[in-house]
Amino acid sequence: MSAEIFTQEWPLPTRRKNELKLRQLRVLHKTQIGSFYRICFTGDDLQGFNSHSFDDHIKLFFPDAENGELLLPEISDQGVVWPEGKRPQSRDYTPLTWDAAANTLTIDFFIHPGGLASGWAEKAQPGDPLVIGGPRGSFCMPLDYVFQLYLCDESSLPALNRRLTEIQAAQPDAEIHVMIMADETQSRAYLPSLAGVTCHFLPAGDVDAARYALRQLTIPQQGYFLWLTGEGARVKALLDDLIGERQINENYLRGVAYWHQK
Repeated sequence: MSAEIFTQEWPLPTRRKNELKLRQLRVLHKTQIGSFYRICFTGDDLQGFNSHSFDDHIKLFFPDAENGELLLPEISDQGVVWPEGKRPQSRDYTPLTWDAAANTLTIDFFIHPGGLASGWAEKAQPGDPLVIGGPRGSFCMPLDYVFQLYLCDESSLPALNRRLTEIQAAQPDAEIHVMIMADETQSRAYLPSLAGVTCHFLPAGDVDAARYALRQLTIPQQGYFLWLTGEGARVKALLDDLIGERQINENYLRGVAYWHQK
């Protein structure tokens, strides 16, 4: 690895604040990609929508399963103000792609039994309404790190999908490592081309296997960025190892709990 890596000042991630706005959309069309439903939405409210980071989250508000009613808050100078009574159920999702010219937004829903969003996506038909909010803020990670690691499970595969697409277009020479705690066949069927990417498929939910794989990985002293997502307790355990044992600089380490084991 070039000595220039150790003398260069590597850019830090930045944060961008976005306008807080609720947008009423409708389903345009739906397809299935591997173990995901890919749903394309449209609507006049998409005007001005933006998502600056693959790590962004938007909040999806779902209609009541029994009566189809959707209670929504108002946006005021004080922030989000909910009406009295029952709040609608909501979930956080990654905006996969959006096209301002075509006025469309695409979101991928992981298919699994018992999930609120998955159940809605399974039944979704063209014309069905959905309300989204956000992204409220973006944590923007530059693409030019020479060594990049992305560790995730099924819940964060859409974010990984978006990031790999960005890297392949802008930084094809970067050393990219991906560790996926999910079924290999289904993950490969869903993700874009993994050519040039070093892939490690790990048993789902096995934090010890992930810990071992990380310990075998040679990480340079500088010029790296590490992104770990998935179940909250597992992410925290791996972050603690990287900071405590590997002395990874926290400025170049991002850990996000996409869900929590009940």
